[in-house]
Amino acid sequence: MNDRPATGSGLERPRTWSARVAAALGAIAAVTALAAACGGGSATARITAEAQYRGTHVASQRPPQCAPPGPSLPTVTATTITTTEQAYYCILANYYSGPVLHDQMLLIGAFAGFTQELDRLGVDQPDATMPRLTGNRDRDWAAFAAVYRRVISQVPDIAARRQALAAATINGIVASLDDNHARWDHLQWPPGFTRSDDYGLGITTSPIDTLTSDAPLEALPPLFVTEVDAGSPAARARIRPGDVILSVNGAPPFADGLVSPGVIDLLYAPYPQAGTVLMRLRRPATGHTWTASVTPAAYYAAVQAASARLVSGDIAYVKLPKFLPGAAEQVLHAISALGKAATLHGVILDLRGNSGGAPPEVARLLGAFVHRAAWSYDCDFRGTCTPNYTDDSVPLLHLPLVVLTDRDCASACDAFSGAVKDLHVGSLVGTRTSGIVTGPAMGFVLDDGSILSLPAEHELSANHETINAIGVAPDFYIPLTARDLSTGHDPDVAKALTLLGR
Repeated sequence: MNDRPATGSGLERPRTWSARVAAALGAIAAVTALAAACGGGSATARITAEAQYRGTHVASQRPPQCAPPGPSLPTVTATTITTTEQAYYCILANYYSGPVLHDQMLLIGAFAGFTQELDRLGVDQPDATMPRLTGNRDRDWAAFAAVYRRVISQVPDIAARRQALAAATINGIVASLDDNHARWDHLQWPPGFTRSDDYGLGITTSPIDTLTSDAPLEALPPLFVTEVDAGSPAARARIRPGDVILSVNGAPPFADGLVSPGVIDLLYAPYPQAGTVLMRLRRPATGHTWTASVTPAAYYAAVQAASARLVSGDIAYVKLPKFLPGAAEQVLHAISALGKAATLHGVILDLRGNSGGAPPEVARLLGAFVHRAAWSYDCDFRGTCTPNYTDDSVPLLHLPLVVLTDRDCASACDAFSGAVKDLHVGSLVGTRTSGIVTGPAMGFVLDDGSILSLPAEHELSANHETINAIGVAPDFYIPLTARDLSTGHDPDVAKALTLLGR
């Protein structure tokens, strides 16, 4: 962290096509002196240049090094084996453990993705066999590339098929890292798409798609809507938070107690694969059941700003959807404004659904409740950790704090919640956070216009514990249900008020 700009909005892991777009755009905007060109420096020096690629391939003949994004949207083109080679060396030079990574792990992941896609497309080849790997990074790449080129030459030359195979190969490499902040985005933009736009149905569901893909057993029925973006196709279809999704295109969201990834994919499909979906819905508040036909589209994305109000007369309730740049100041300004209308006796900070953001905002907001505290640590692969301290330039509020959390509280939200608990800043009410918080990632552009995002460090919480893949447990477990959302009843706020003496 260390106040560095990060891919997208910092510790965020995108969970929808729209969020992936936001992260990609954030990577483009986050170019600073800290975004040194991928592949440079001592990490590259550790990559040997002994290999022969078709007899002559040495380091100087590699494709251009991956680099931080420029100020404009990259032009996306076809992904090739050269792109995959860029990704391979980019990871070795820039990933958290790149200097000591075994290249075999990356290449086995790549070949697994490649051959699984061959099989899925019905074009598997008898000589699609993993080559012998020796541990020499350049020689192993040359061997892998030779087999890839030979096999791909026997596949019908259909652009979509070639792209699917290339994408599966790079995704296989990234998947081998088993890091929830490492990803590869080959995004296509809808016609007329701008930085102010979003795309999709415009809903967020519980469970969210990231959790269902990472830990399908933790998702419990029913599947219901938790958020609807203003101006989105879902909003125009009059879908509301709390609406239960009974089926999508006739398929139930759950089968034998397990969520269906196929159904989730239909709700969060990327452009241009997304298509119209028929959702059978039930509104718990009224019992009304109906079918809505919703087509994904681009729509204006309203800025996700903090909102605030007084509850119980003297408690500041602030909802923060994301730790975007300036978010801490928004929260502090909102509390100050409410303090002019009443003598405040506490703060309820609602972080449910907060998908993450910029580490400096976490440090600044924590600084309003505690000073001179290390709220997290960034650690390199050797185990050397650097503390991140609260922003002590922020005046202390001297108000009791209750933070509302849920399984959609991810990344920087995980980190903030962990710090609140470890530093005894306040109480957590709701459900366990997502545990999607390996570390901040920087974005690098490859030759096809795609963006490879890689964490350079991994994070520990204030007490030096790992919360990645685990999440932060609330002090008071009170899950929010579809009926709660539909009827406007909020048991988390009610519990918070009790804790604050109201």
